[in-house]
Amino acid sequence: MRAEVNIIGGGLAGCEAAWQVARAGGRAVLYEMRPVRSTPAHKTNALAELVCSNSLKSEQEHGAPWLLKEELRRLGSLLIKEIAPRTRVPAGHALTVDRDLFAAEVTRALEADPAIEIRREEVTTLNPEHIWIIASGPLTSDVLAAEIGLLTGSQRLFFYDSISPIVDAESIDMSIAFAASRYGKSLDGTDDYLNCPFDKAEYEAFLDVLLAAESVPAHIGEDKVNYFEACLPIEEIARRGRDTLRFGPMKPMGLTDPRTGRRPYAVVQLRSENARSGSFNLVGFQNHMRFGEQQRVLRMIPGLQNAEFLRFGQVHRNTYINGPALLTSALQLRTRPNIFFAGQISGVEGYVESIATGLVAGRGAAALAASEDVRAFPRETAMGSLCAYVCGADPANYQPANITFDLLPKLENPPRDRKVRHAEVCRRALAALEQHLYSHA
Repeated sequence: MRAEVNIIGGGLAGCEAAWQVARAGGRAVLYEMRPVRSTPAHKTNALAELVCSNSLKSEQEHGAPWLLKEELRRLGSLLIKEIAPRTRVPAGHALTVDRDLFAAEVTRALEADPAIEIRREEVTTLNPEHIWIIASGPLTSDVLAAEIGLLTGSQRLFFYDSISPIVDAESIDMSIAFAASRYGKSLDGTDDYLNCPFDKAEYEAFLDVLLAAESVPAHIGEDKVNYFEACLPIEEIARRGRDTLRFGPMKPMGLTDPRTGRRPYAVVQLRSENARSGSFNLVGFQNHMRFGEQQRVLRMIPGLQNAEFLRFGQVHRNTYINGPALLTSALQLRTRPNIFFAGQISGVEGYVESIATGLVAGRGAAALAASEDVRAFPRETAMGSLCAYVCGADPANYQPANITFDLLPKLENPPRDRKVRHAEVCRRALAALEQHLYSHA
């Protein structure tokens, strides 16, 4: 008889892990504490709720995010191969989904699977005789985090992450905002973003008010605020220089304001939240201002002067373990191989990265439950390189990571042209993945 696999957390990683266990012929018990116990970021009780952006990153061929998703598709990922295409909304080169439909479809798929049992309860202790996948996410409850601390013998690590605001589509002034994708490029030739253009005077005035706005104090006073560099609040970016926003989330490159026929001085892009485009999020505009301040400051954006905010940005605490000191390349706890970690608590950042580690842990736990060898993915793959970072980075300076080509092994004789080089890295990765699957068949 196969052992049961217990999975803590009904987020992206936990849902993918449960699906992979079931596909491997095992039985998964998925624990999700909502609605018994909620979190500061979640708004629903659905599984796989996207609490920040609704983007699953670029689909541009031969990019690092594309490679990770392509590996997930070839491995039969529920979330990337099956659900994301069915719930997709236009967003240029990005794979962006209707967040409500996405969560509903994932929930429906798992509830309908006879090999998956969903238990709506909080896990506070781990039976040492069971197989566990801890995918409790960045908002792990304090009780469970304390239990993880006992298991790992390490202190919790924190960093602060932010959620972008969402506005009602009908409140956007379309005489100012215009539809366009950068350089006119999108996968299907459509203008997938709304763009709010600034002239220099508008940008300078906006920047002054933004820098003077009142922030929400840290949730826990004794914690040091340690923002993840790839997800900085706009105020933190602005404090690094008056032009940093114009070269970051407000860059105007590749856009032309139809009112002037010229490139704007700066731009805020809005991305559709759902298939009917009834709401839009402010791309890259995560912030930690008080709600009243957000309304005052963000209504200075041209086209949003009468904006109705369906959700304000907010800051929440993220919890993750020191993966390099604790985990193997298969995401097993070195001192307790029956315990796997997946998702952001393992020290990856991003939706697709969380899904990928969920798949790795799910397949590994299913193998362990069947008394088979737990195999790591090849280092040449994006999946394997992501896990290699989690288990092999410097423990003293460990910080969550997104997938980038820097994580993958260098080519022996790399072409000088970057596009050709990246294409070859992708070709090598997919070939290694196919060989890995063939040798395991």
